[in-house]
Amino acid sequence: MTMNEQTNTPQRILIVGGGTAGWMTAALMVHHWAPKGVQISLLESSTIGIIGVGEGATPKMRRFFQTLGIPDQEWMPACNATYKCGIRFPQWSTRPGYESYYHPFFTMSDDASIRAFHHNVTLRQQNIDVQANPDWFFLSNWVAKKRCAPLPDPRSRYESDYAYHFDARLIGEFLRHWASARGVTHVVDTVTRVQQTESGDIAGVETEQHGLVDADFFVDCTGFANLLSGKTLGVPFMSYKPWLFNDRAVAMPTPLENPQSLPSETLSTAMKCGWSWKIPLTNRYGNGYVYSSDFIEPDAAERELRAHLQLTDDSVEARHLQMRVGRLARTWERNCVAIGLAQGFVEPLEATALMIVQDTVEQFIASFGTARALERQRDDFNDKINRVYDSIRDYIQMHYKLNTRTDTPYWVAARDNPNVSDSVAAILAIWDEGGDLLAEITRQRDRLAYSPTSWFCILGGMGRFPKKPRRATGKHQAVDPATARKQCMEMLRYFPDHRQAVDEMAKVTAI
Repeated sequence: MTMNEQTNTPQRILIVGGGTAGWMTAALMVHHWAPKGVQISLLESSTIGIIGVGEGATPKMRRFFQTLGIPDQEWMPACNATYKCGIRFPQWSTRPGYESYYHPFFTMSDDASIRAFHHNVTLRQQNIDVQANPDWFFLSNWVAKKRCAPLPDPRSRYESDYAYHFDARLIGEFLRHWASARGVTHVVDTVTRVQQTESGDIAGVETEQHGLVDADFFVDCTGFANLLSGKTLGVPFMSYKPWLFNDRAVAMPTPLENPQSLPSETLSTAMKCGWSWKIPLTNRYGNGYVYSSDFIEPDAAERELRAHLQLTDDSVEARHLQMRVGRLARTWERNCVAIGLAQGFVEPLEATALMIVQDTVEQFIASFGTARALERQRDDFNDKINRVYDSIRDYIQMHYKLNTRTDTPYWVAARDNPNVSDSVAAILAIWDEGGDLLAEITRQRDRLAYSPTSWFCILGGMGRFPKKPRRATGKHQAVDPATARKQCMEMLRYFPDHRQAVDEMAKVTAI
C-alpha cells in the first residue's frame, strides 16, 4: 500500500459500492482526508439496488451530521426524515405492567430521572412492590407519546438527545451530491473481476466500461455480496445464527393514518416468529417483519404482516429480503476494509447498522493518526470493531432471553436458547441474584456498546423481577411514579409538535 509519508494516510482510496454505507464512508473520508491530499473515488453499479431494511438510526448519526457541518434543516426535508426519540417494544413481555416498554435516548439532563428509576429498580430486585417500568421516569417517553419533536425551547434548560428516521435511498443520494461536490470522484460502472498483486493485496477492479480501476487502498461496500473482503481475500464470516435466529425480513410501506400528526418513535412489536418495525417518515410509514425461516415460511410471514397492518390492498408490493447475520472475522484485511453489509449485519432491532458504519469509518480514520506500525493499527482496529459487533449482538439477544411469551415455539426457543456469551450470562446472573448490576457493567465496560441505563431499561422494562413482591412501606422510600410522570408532563410544554416542527423546517429549506 502506497502511503503519503507526510500525512501517514493512503494516497488513493477506492470505495467499491454505494448506498448509504458507501456514501457515508465517502463523506467522512473526504471531510477528514481531502485537506491532506488523499484522492477518494467511489465506484457503484447502476444495476444494483439498495437493500434498505431499516430506515432508522441511533443518536450517533446526529454526531455524523454535526461532524460534516450539515444542519438538520439542510438534509432532513430532502430525505423525508423525521425525529426519533426512542424505540417502543410492545408485546415482548406478558408480565402485568411490563407488556410494553420504551428504550429512551437520554442525556445529563435526565440525571435525576435515571437515579429515580435506578432506585426503584433496585427495590424491585429486592422483591419490593414498586413501579420499575422505565416508561414512568423518562421525559423522552412522554415526548414520543405526545408526538412532539425532541427540540426543547432553550428556556427549559433541558438538553435532549435524538436520532432520525429517513428514506435510505434518499439519504444515499443526498450524501452522494454532498461528497461529490467536495471532491469525491463518482464512477458508475459494474465490476467484472478483482485483480490481486503477487503478495495477495488488491491491485484494482476491472469494470465493463472503464477497464481497470486501481488504488492504494480499497473499501468493500458491496453489501452481502462481499466481493472484495470475502470472495477475493477470503476473510471468514462468523455467523450469529447460534445466538440470533432471525434471517429473513418482509417489508412494505403504508400511508400515515393522519398526515397532520406525526409519531416520533420507532415501534418494534413482537409477532409470532419475530418482530415488526413501524417507522414514520414525513410521507409514509416504513413497515417490516423480521423473522426466522426455521419457524415460518415467507408467504406466511407476509400474510401475518399484512394482517398486522390491516393492509388488504394486494397492490402494495411486499419486498422479501434475506439477511446474513454475523460479522467478518476481520473487518480490515490487507489493503481493504469492509464497511456496511459487507462487513456484517445484526438484525435491525436497535437500528445499529449505520452506527456501526460510522464507528468503523471513524475508527479507521483514527488508526492513521497514530505512530504505530500498520500491522498493529490493523489488529487494534479489528479488535475494536469485533467488540462493537459482539456487544450489539449480546444486547439484541437479551430482548429474546427476557421475553415471557409462550404462544409459539419460536419465543420459547429464543428464551431457552443455551447459546449465550459469558457477558450475557454474567449480567443475567447478577440481576437475578439482586446483585450490583452497575458494578458488573462497569467491570465489562470495555466490551459493552450500551450504557448502564440501557441495560437497566431492558431488564426492568421487560419485567425481569421476582414474582409475588412484598408490599412497600415508608422505610423503602420508593419514588412515586405519579410524581415522576407529573414532572415529565410539566416539561412537555417546552417541546413543539413533531409535524409542525418538520413542516416548518421544510418551509425554511424551500426558501
